[in-house]
Amino acid sequence: MISFNTILRDEGVDPAEVKLVRHQSTGQKGRPTPYDLWIADDGRLELFQRIQGRNVFKGVKLVASFVATPLNETLFVGLYENCGVGTAEPGLLDPMGGQEVAGLFLYDLRSVNQLSEYRGRLVVEWGQGYRSWVQQAKKQDKPVVEIKRYIGEPKFPGFSDFRHRLSDLTSVPSSWRMVLSSVSGVYLLVCLETGKQYVGSASGEGGFWARWENYVSSGHGGNVRMKGLPNREYQVSVLEVASSSAASVEIVGMENRWKERLLTRKFGLNKN
Repeated sequence: MISFNTILRDEGVDPAEVKLVRHQSTGQKGRPTPYDLWIADDGRLELFQRIQGRNVFKGVKLVASFVATPLNETLFVGLYENCGVGTAEPGLLDPMGGQEVAGLFLYDLRSVNQLSEYRGRLVVEWGQGYRSWVQQAKKQDKPVVEIKRYIGEPKFPGFSDFRHRLSDLTSVPSSWRMVLSSVSGVYLLVCLETGKQYVGSASGEGGFWARWENYVSSGHGGNVRMKGLPNREYQVSVLEVASSSAASVEIVGMENRWKERLLTRKFGLNKN
């Protein structure tokens, strides 16, 4: 299997001079993800990368930048030359959180043409150490998983294969949100700590997406048994999609059948 360091060497780049960085979502509500910033292509990702609380790029010649996609892939988005470091001045805001970053390290990172044909197309296997978001290329030779034919948002996987953490909904591509906002039906929440399940239904304006946003904002979506379980992490998926002509009472009937199949009243988080 080809590796990222092989590609670096083919481009005349010594892996010993490169640090790898992987930017991923913080899971904080209302904040864009690094992937969102990259899709926007308005310079915010580059500014976000330049601002650092620690001197992480000290002595580094080149920075190979990756972002986590909504499918949790590690996507290459550019190679940057480190042209020095200064200090952020008062008034400069973090493009992710919006807070002032005066006094933090501010690197002069400039995009280079090498590996430009791989931007937005090359996916590597980062490994298990996702918290180690800065690594040395010479010590961590990443296998190349895929080189995509096109640049852009990943295709919606389909309702049967859609699964996502509620806390990471902000990282879902806008095209996916449109799909999930246009349909109603029955969904499943699974607590990732206990395995307990909750079956719910979504109907009306905004479909699945509007209902799930309510969970993100409240933490429990109004569900009695979930109110006593603060700060739990849930995975959401779609059990059944209702027809566009289905009335609310029909969708509730679908919901009840799933509760009976999965026994979520007896063993799960459904009370009614």
